[in-house]
Parts: sequence; structure tokens; C-alpha cells
Amino acid sequence: MEYKSIASEVIRKNKEELKELSREIWNNPELNFKEYKSSSTIMNYLEEKGFTVTRGYCGLETAFKAEYGNKERGGPNVCVICEYDALPGIGHACGHNLIAEAGVGAGLGVQGAIAAGLKGHVTVMGTPAEEGGGGKVLMIERGGFTGVDLAMMVHPAPYTSIHNEYLCITRLLVTFKGKAAHAAAFPWEGVNALDGAVAAYTAVSLARQQFKPTWRVHGIFAEGGVKPNIIPERAVLDYYIRAPTRSELAVVKDKMIACFKGAAAGTGCEVSIEKKDQDYENVLTNKVLADLFTDNILALGVTDIRPSGPAGSTDMGNVTHVVPGIHPKYAIGGGEVNHSPGFTAVANSDSSHDTTLIMSEGMAHTCIDILTNNELLVRAKEEFERDKDLK
Repeated sequence: MEYKSIASEVIRKNKEELKELSREIWNNPELNFKEYKSSSTIMNYLEEKGFTVTRGYCGLETAFKAEYGNKERGGPNVCVICEYDALPGIGHACGHNLIAEAGVGAGLGVQGAIAAGLKGHVTVMGTPAEEGGGGKVLMIERGGFTGVDLAMMVHPAPYTSIHNEYLCITRLLVTFKGKAAHAAAFPWEGVNALDGAVAAYTAVSLARQQFKPTWRVHGIFAEGGVKPNIIPERAVLDYYIRAPTRSELAVVKDKMIACFKGAAAGTGCEVSIEKKDQDYENVLTNKVLADLFTDNILALGVTDIRPSGPAGSTDMGNVTHVVPGIHPKYAIGGGEVNHSPGFTAVANSDSSHDTTLIMSEGMAHTCIDILTNNELLVRAKEEFERDKDLK
């Protein structure tokens, strides 16, 4: 039997188990770096299926690496990625339960092909804390992707698109320090930190007129005083800054910092600027892999594919800066958008599971293309080296 047919047969044979795995994760939403039950569910399942699993991978309690293949036979190491963290308050509103299902399913499919004689290795990588914690960034820094030849994952969305415009992102916590005083009796004795924050927020809003359409900044007032009759001694802004490339992100960041410092000077406050979380890189979609994946899902019956689409940010971008990779989106129906309660519900529907397993097959077939034709891997790596300069 042809290797792709074997992979599809394995995935379809395990369809109900994969759905149950996804539902178990969906029913037990866990926040970043706290995905104890979800990661254990996946690791236990992969061990039962014959994978060698490294728990607590890269020193992260809820990360793992699951491997299958005969090292003596050689061949490339293809990696499929699982995510499984949820969002506060609304559970799996980004469908990471489905990402885990897709990754595990693809891993099983490639495993089946390797067991049937295909030369190579497959790694299912469990990556915690995509929603703000940057689990993949930490894993990269600790050598977690060493020995991997390529990496891929899929992400549920309202539509299907392969070449998505994921942005670089950095997060800044901006603290204004003033001086407290009675707001009615002695306001002149105070220095209003909230005024500094408001002035900064206003300056950023005005600066948007000169921003490129692809730049994004969005912030909130994290702190703004404790009582109306006390001049606020402390105020805090929490900002996300995004741009298509690292170099553009630096430009936007400099403009923002100028707004913060100018507002502080104008209101007599002190200001401190702290970088929070891990910076996420833009996704370098590898065209060789993307074209293979597109051809494979078309062959599986997927028809409505957008050429590209807007996106947020993901630590999968950092992975695509160290190995060739792709991060396609796929439609799960319902007309709901990510990070909404409606999307949470759709992420547990029968139709979403069925579509997810088609994407599992698409990833497995793409991995098999690479394992059966080394020239494709050579081309993917050559393109990766060219794309790395576009930062």
C-alpha cells in the first residue's frame, strides 16, 4: 500500500480516539504553563501508541517530545507541533484542543508509514503556553528543536488559508510614578501619574495617523489610581506592539517609547518601561512546504482556500526562524471568530473534529512527501536560508 494511503488509514482508524483526546482537553481548559492534565493526556496516548516520550522537555513541566523511527536507518526528522493551552474565562476559544488533535493524528499517520518501511523519523512536539507565555521560544533557547529538519502545525479559524501574515510582537508594561496628594485640598502638591498615562495613551493614538497599515498597537490602563480624592501616585499601561518584521517592530517600538517619555516629561512624572513575556517573530511560511500542503489538502477534498489572510502573532513564528515551517489556518465553520465564546463551542463540534482530521492527513502526507523525496527537503532548506534574511 502507498505510504500516504497507509497514513490516512491509520488516522481514520483512530478517529474516535483522537476526537476523545481532543474533547478531554476541551473539557479541562488549562492556562499557560499549567496544562498538566492536557499534556499528560497526550503523552500517555502517544506512549500507548509506541512513541518514545520525553516528559518535562527543555525543563518545562508541560512540554514534551514524542519520537518514532529507527535512528540506524537514518532519514530526515519531520516535526508536527501540538498546542493545548486555553484562554482565561473562555476556555479553548482558540481551538488548541484541535491543534493537539491534529498534531497527534499526523504523528500517528507518519508513524504508520515508517512502520511500513518508510525511511525517516517523526517527532510530535508538545509546546505549552502559546497564549502569552512563549513556550516555543523557551524551547528554542534550550535547544529543543535541534535535530529537527522541518516543523508544521495547523490552526483552526473562520477560514482556510495557507500563507498568513503573522506579525512580530513585543509587550511593554509602562509605569508612571507621580506623587500622591489630597485631590481637593492640596492638588498642587501632587504629581498625577494617571495624567502621564492618559497623555501617553493620547500621544500613541495620535501617532497612529503616521503608522503603516500593517503596524498594530493596542493597550489598556492596567492601573490608574485607587480613589478619586487621591492624586494617583502610580499608573500603568500595558501595550502590545506588532509589525510584519523585526526591523519594523523596532521602528514602532521607538515611536511608542518617545510617546511614553514625552508624556512623562510633560506631566512631571517618572516613567519606567519593562518588556514583558517573550517576543514572537513573524511566521516565515516556507513556500515549498506550503505548496505541498496545499496540494495534499486539495487532494483530500478541501476546496475553499484563501490565498492569504490577516493574523495575530504566534510563537510558531520563532520556530520558522530556526527550521523550515508552515502554520496554515483551516475553517471549522459556524461563522465564529477566534477568542470568542462562540468559537469555544464550535471547537468541540463534530464537524470541527472531522475537519481537523483532514488537516491531520494533510500534514502527514506533506511529511511523507519530504521523507520520500530528499530533493524537496533540500529546496525547502534553501528557501529557508533565503527567507531568514527578510527580518
